[in-house]
Amino acid sequence: MSNQPILILGGTGHYGRHIVQALQHKGLPVRVLSRDARRARALLGEVEVVEGDLRDHPVVVKALAGTRALVVSVSAFAPGTIRQLCEIERDAVLDTLSAAERAGPRRVVYLSTYEANPEVAAEVKLESGAIKAAVEAALAHSSLDWTVLGLPPSMALFFAMLRGDTMIVPGGGPPALPTISPVDVGEIAAQAASRDDLGGQRFRLTGPEALSFPEAARRIGVATGRDIRFRQVPLVLPRLAAVLLGLPALFSDRLLFVRKMLGFIQLLNRFPAVDVAADFRRLQETFDYTPTTLEMEIARHEEENR
Repeated sequence: MSNQPILILGGTGHYGRHIVQALQHKGLPVRVLSRDARRARALLGEVEVVEGDLRDHPVVVKALAGTRALVVSVSAFAPGTIRQLCEIERDAVLDTLSAAERAGPRRVVYLSTYEANPEVAAEVKLESGAIKAAVEAALAHSSLDWTVLGLPPSMALFFAMLRGDTMIVPGGGPPALPTISPVDVGEIAAQAASRDDLGGQRFRLTGPEALSFPEAARRIGVATGRDIRFRQVPLVLPRLAAVLLGLPALFSDRLLFVRKMLGFIQLLNRFPAVDVAADFRRLQETFDYTPTTLEMEIARHEEENR
């Protein structure tokens, strides 16, 4: 088993690259399925790559062959693939799980949303809630040894809202939001993939604390020595923009992506109240890692963007 690789789907993505790095640091063999093998190796270093598309069943079967575990960290939420969201994140993933059930591996770690709520996601015209719920339901009814990791927004969201020295947030965001560093996601997912005692469990991932956007802006300012201002934009503006983009988005992938992002912002402002302390305590009791604080993530972000 120790010589069998762990297959990562989405290994070059925001979370996937950190999962690969965490597994490599543990000395575990890794295999990545990528449409661009040269780019994958340039990004990830010395890693086994099977080149091909997740929607190509024979390629998936080839990638699964001889593996000990499968980690699904697939995202099609990008301008170039937004129209294939259901095809990639639902249909192709379900086909992959069926192939794994028939020929192995049995161990599967699936990266999902923090709280699966397809009804609310549908109200703002985001298919992601229904997609994740469908995959989780398939896992629950399968013979696979699965673990679901429910992800909150990445801490990168705070930096994405910055425009110069102003954090601009439509709707202002929820009073407190669980977020997590992609480094922590990588470590937790790597441990989950290499263990056999977490079957049938769902974990809600989070950093050490829930944060509001104004508090995040203040602490980014303190950590970087800048005067970061917080500005709340009325939520009616993204709602109106989403409506106005309805027809143009039919003809432009980029405009469709922007419209979906506006839906995400609306969903973000309706993030449910959750017991972050309890979720974090469960992670600390189950996984062996040092959690990344906001200040640690700020330092990492500053280093990467020098």
